[in-house]
Amino acid sequence: MGMDRNTTIGFVLIGALLIAMFYFNSKNRLAYEGQQKRIADSIAKLNPPMPPSEKKTPDSAAIYNTQNTAPSGFGLPGDAEEFSVLENDVVKITFTNKGAQPQSVVLKKFKKFDGSSVILNQGDFNKLSYRINNTQNHSTAIEDILFKALPVKNNEGGKSISFEASDTLGRKIVHEFAIKNGDYMVDYKILVDGADNLFSQNTINFLWQVESPQIEKDRSYELTQSHFCYSENKNFNFEYISKPDTKELTKVDWLSVKQQFFLSALISGNKFTSTNTDWKIPVDTASEKYLSRVTTTAHYNFIPGNRISIPLQLYYGPSDYNILKKYGNNLQNIVPYGNGIFAFVKYINRHFLLPVFDYIQKNVASMGIVILLLTLLIRLITSPILYKSYLSGAKMKVLKPEVDALKEKYKDDQQAFGVEQMKLWRSAGVSPLGGCLPALLQIPIFMSLYYFFQSNIDLRGKSFLWAKDLAQYDSIYKIPFTIPFYGDHVSLFTITAVITSLLISIYSMSNMQDNSNPLMKYMPYIFPVLLLGVFNKLPSALTWYYTISNTITLLLQIVIQKYIIDHDKIMLQITENRKKPVKKSKMQERIDAMQESQKKIQELKKKSGG
Repeated sequence: MGMDRNTTIGFVLIGALLIAMFYFNSKNRLAYEGQQKRIADSIAKLNPPMPPSEKKTPDSAAIYNTQNTAPSGFGLPGDAEEFSVLENDVVKITFTNKGAQPQSVVLKKFKKFDGSSVILNQGDFNKLSYRINNTQNHSTAIEDILFKALPVKNNEGGKSISFEASDTLGRKIVHEFAIKNGDYMVDYKILVDGADNLFSQNTINFLWQVESPQIEKDRSYELTQSHFCYSENKNFNFEYISKPDTKELTKVDWLSVKQQFFLSALISGNKFTSTNTDWKIPVDTASEKYLSRVTTTAHYNFIPGNRISIPLQLYYGPSDYNILKKYGNNLQNIVPYGNGIFAFVKYINRHFLLPVFDYIQKNVASMGIVILLLTLLIRLITSPILYKSYLSGAKMKVLKPEVDALKEKYKDDQQAFGVEQMKLWRSAGVSPLGGCLPALLQIPIFMSLYYFFQSNIDLRGKSFLWAKDLAQYDSIYKIPFTIPFYGDHVSLFTITAVITSLLISIYSMSNMQDNSNPLMKYMPYIFPVLLLGVFNKLPSALTWYYTISNTITLLLQIVIQKYIIDHDKIMLQITENRKKPVKKSKMQERIDAMQESQKKIQELKKKSGG
């Protein structure tokens, strides 16, 4: 007994869908290197070198930066920059009194690929600023004002710090920042006295700039996993940062710049009325340490008045579904547990895989064993589907001699052969989709795990066997050159996944009932070979999972076919089914009527032609 044609078609469809999905998810990475040269050439042609005074500014910051700057009545004597620190057990935030804003954020529990600390919001590019009207009818950027830092306060469950700036006219600006113990979210409040004079048209125009540093070892892959995310009127969406572009939005709840496992977010308590964002990636990746730069101008309208309070929040931390969900503002949607045509698998990941994974993780120390146990559970759940697929193949094998006889009888009339074959299958109680549908039903499981193992931050930094980080590819050998479609390294887990896939294909083809079609004969071999290039840059957790899953599938296939399925019992069942009257559904009756009609038309054509 072996795989019938429909079963094979089912698994080939799985392979085709997986390959298509892998292609669309990795095309940003594949186009990334070529894009760098095109960008460089375009810049060289369209933007020749200009004196510093003539250089252009980012589009989304054009309005912000074209305002006049003149000395303001705000600030303290002198121009010395001072720093203050606000920290808890998970994050350390250093503030500068120039503009009273975060100057750097250290995530205490995480390390970069090189062992150094993960630091966000560091560098001159990063800022959260706005402009105010000064006494000379000009505007001044808030980062040009020196605030007075007040002492850090220990609040119930956390800490806070305030910065103050005032002028001789009694106008005052206060920035308050507060964090809770064990939390990455920063509550940020702007208090203003004299708002009707400091801002025009009751609007604050924020400028938010975020530079994404390289944190993971594979720069190009990290870039393909980086997104500009946003919630527009409570509807989540995202854009790939690896494709430089712009985006205009209205009624914005929050904005976020997400890397593979970390993110920075700006959250508005009362919505930004509109935003304009552009993102860019460096042309020369060898000399730049950042992945991308995102610039946003966000317009915030407030109720007219002299004294106003602007509630904001800043998030600097991991892209962790469980952490983000607790804030109740849909930030958890940032974790890409499924998107595009496979967006539905995010529900499998969120409500099944993640809870099960978290439970196993709490009780098992080794992350590799956690993945092993999770795989065993999934294969146990899907084994009935696999059994039905192989059972259908066994029934097809019993009917093969009769199918071959029909094929010989109607070798010149494929339509008549199809009609008679369907009658034969129905009389024996065999479904033509018995092998195809069970295989297709496994696609959601395949795809949910594909997204899950790429997005779960708990895998980051966890080692297993030779893999130093299950969230990155494992490498046992560095190739001194790059092989197209493959890469510049050898991933052993990728090789084991490919080998086990080939073994399944070889075993299945050896038991296939009809291997006369060359396409069907060789197609199952193509998919495992393509995996060699597709999987080589994917997280080793994913390739380790596929290795285990393929091994279990192969063992189940052998056991079910050799020791569980009773061929004599199947023959008796088919014999009994033939004694029963065949019940047709209304749909089947319509299909039969159409087939009979087509058959008569063909017969008439033959007679008229003769």
